[in-house]
Amino acid sequence: MIGRIGAGPRLSAATVFGGFVFVSGQVPDDVSTGVEDQALQVLAKIDAILAEAGTDKARILTATVWLPAIGDFAAFNTVWDAWVAPGAAPARACVESRLAHPGIKVEIGCIAALPTG
Repeated sequence: MIGRIGAGPRLSAATVFGGFVFVSGQVPDDVSTGVEDQALQVLAKIDAILAEAGTDKARILTATVWLPAIGDFAAFNTVWDAWVAPGAAPARACVESRLAHPGIKVEIGCIAALPTG
């Protein structure tokens, strides 16, 4: 059975299937702030989605990060590095990309495993 978290008419915040949670690209709610604060907002959303699915950041397998300004890479990484579960850094890609709203400074999507047993 396919489960959906935060299902809307266009997309779901996540889908759950086959032991995995597929988290759609998450963006900050407050786009008036800098990349560090926006990263904190997005990572908090991911934490909440994963918790609702029954898993957590230590079980993230892969993540994709989109930054509209690759010059924000180092600042973003200070937040990311503090957030990642010790010893459980996922495979990750970080690319420069124009995002849906000019105020968005970071978007993150990921795939996590559900606990077994």
